[in-house]
Amino acid sequence: MKKRPMCTGSESPIGLDRRGFLQRFGGGLGGIALANVLHAETGTGLHHAAKAKRVIFLFQSGAPSQIDLFDHKPRLIAETGKELPDSVRQGQRLTGMSGNQASLPLVGCPFKFAQHGKSGHWISDRLPETAKIADDLCIVKSMYTEAINHGPGVTFMQTGSQFPGRPSMGAWLSHGLGTMNQNLPDFVTLVTKGKGGQPLVSRLWGSGFLPGKHAGTRFRPDKDAILYLNSPKGVTPEGRRKMLDRLKDLHELQLERTGDPRIETRIAQYEMGFRMQASIPKVTDLSKEPDSTFKLYGEDARKPGTFAANCLLARRLAEQDVRFIQLYHPGWDQHGGLPGGISRQCKETDRASAALVKDLKARGMLEDTLVIWGGEFGRTNYCQGKFNAKNFGRDHHPRCFSIWMAGGGTKAGSSYGRTDEYSYNIAENGVHVHDFHATILHLLGIDHERLTYKYQGRHFRLTDVHGHVVKPILA
Repeated sequence: MKKRPMCTGSESPIGLDRRGFLQRFGGGLGGIALANVLHAETGTGLHHAAKAKRVIFLFQSGAPSQIDLFDHKPRLIAETGKELPDSVRQGQRLTGMSGNQASLPLVGCPFKFAQHGKSGHWISDRLPETAKIADDLCIVKSMYTEAINHGPGVTFMQTGSQFPGRPSMGAWLSHGLGTMNQNLPDFVTLVTKGKGGQPLVSRLWGSGFLPGKHAGTRFRPDKDAILYLNSPKGVTPEGRRKMLDRLKDLHELQLERTGDPRIETRIAQYEMGFRMQASIPKVTDLSKEPDSTFKLYGEDARKPGTFAANCLLARRLAEQDVRFIQLYHPGWDQHGGLPGGISRQCKETDRASAALVKDLKARGMLEDTLVIWGGEFGRTNYCQGKFNAKNFGRDHHPRCFSIWMAGGGTKAGSSYGRTDEYSYNIAENGVHVHDFHATILHLLGIDHERLTYKYQGRHFRLTDVHGHVVKPILA
């Protein structure tokens, strides 16, 4: 017998939504059905016991080089300057940026690797602080994707599809699980201030075809953390409360006439906005953190909008039970000047990323908080452009890349998957983006095949019609 989807939703024609239909249908079985619909829409049910309550995704936009950070390849280093073997490439597609090169010279990592902790994780010397938390990390070295360019690649990692318009991962979780804090958004986005690189657009944290209330809320690093949230000068909290009460009355009259479910979303968003006027200033004020916190995260954490400040803010949001916290740090797209470029990126992110894991662990929160670090794909093992072993670039490489996860029910101190001796193809235990998403949902208590939403005549899900939970990385 086919399992009935749970945590589902559906599109509704204006004029008669599902609630309206069931209300008109009457009591008895209609009332029971209404209760089931409301239960699904509020996202109050889990499919199995959850290991994680919340997610902090430290997304490194631009695609960090796995070869220079986590995937140690002595043979590649030894063969620097030699041509990429045809037996390794296997005629696979390259981007337009290096596909027309007459030569594809191999270039190994110019940095030193060492093993760390009881786990023996191989980690580059560009990440000295991450190396100190090696035994807390589950490093997946066999991620892969079909996307070969940034736009589709980032979209795929965030939404489960290369095509714009699908709900983001945080939106799916908001839809499926609901909120844990009525005074804050359940999905918050933070973007490092002043960083160049590939453009980051709001659809990456959008709700797609899900109701708009599930979209991520972007916090900005200034006095107006959320645009248009604060009241104009001269408007008191009491006056705003009266205005919202009267507006709600008008909206409810319109809802009674039309049955448009979007009006309910509008009412809920106005009420959330009013509550956030008090809650947002408190959670975003880092000034009351002790000096020991800034010693842990680094002095950059005192500067609003830095990656370090955003990591600290992520911890504060997690303490307030925000469900999904998405950080974006652009600038990892090193087609040239990689040794200097990746060193700068690591300097900006290494300490704070490790500090976040340490901080959560010290507070007893790492156990039920899943922290993820990674980008949209990997980098090539050959030099893009003219060969220079000391100052080179790497092109996009979707066939293998590395990410790490910590806490939230993952197996600490473990490594999963393996690439070939050149970090070009996966040799063992490949993990597709859909598998990655299925595993995250599983850790949060969700069966990825059952978290669906009906749109344009079919049931959609984050993993589309694919995905398998990667059980060996579960604690």
